[in-house]
Amino acid sequence: METNKHKLVIIVGSVRDGRFGPVVASWVAEQAETHGGFETEVIDLAEMDIPLALPAASPKFAGDDYPRPEGMAALTSALEGADAFIVVTPEYNHSYPASLKAAIDWHFTQWTAKPVAFVSYGGAAGGRHAVLHLENVLTELHAVTIRDGLAFPMYFTTWQDGRPLDPETPGYAKTLLDQLSWWAGALRTAREAAPYPG
Repeated sequence: METNKHKLVIIVGSVRDGRFGPVVASWVAEQAETHGGFETEVIDLAEMDIPLALPAASPKFAGDDYPRPEGMAALTSALEGADAFIVVTPEYNHSYPASLKAAIDWHFTQWTAKPVAFVSYGGAAGGRHAVLHLENVLTELHAVTIRDGLAFPMYFTTWQDGRPLDPETPGYAKTLLDQLSWWAGALRTAREAAPYPG
């Protein structure tokens, strides 16, 4: 990895049949590449083994001994190596998918003292209820959530050929990525200088 670039992991949070998440994640990855501040990896939770049943021990205290399924190794490695995250999520019943909650709960230290931005999509609310819930959860894991996210209401009418129709959207994406890059650099420097006290 180039030292002037941050490792960005984009997470596709939905595993539902016919989901729109991969389309959004592909566009977000393209914006991140254009931005130039990131080395980008897209992680699709539909390709991971993420059981809902968790071990008795907490991943915070078990550390490297936490018994994760072998099929989760790529996810754990990506989260561990990331400097920053973008979570792409739909809104299901005013919240985010169970697949995303399970992926979060199987980990702890991998999120700590790292920035997380959100890109959501849905009906009239554009996934904003899902993001509000995710902000609470990831704050509990000592992640830093980014204020300026992207939300796509009525995505089924506002996207065409894998791209949002609003010509202003790339500018909004740049704002998100600028903030994410700043926090990624600041927090990586801080983690390298001293262990996070949490």
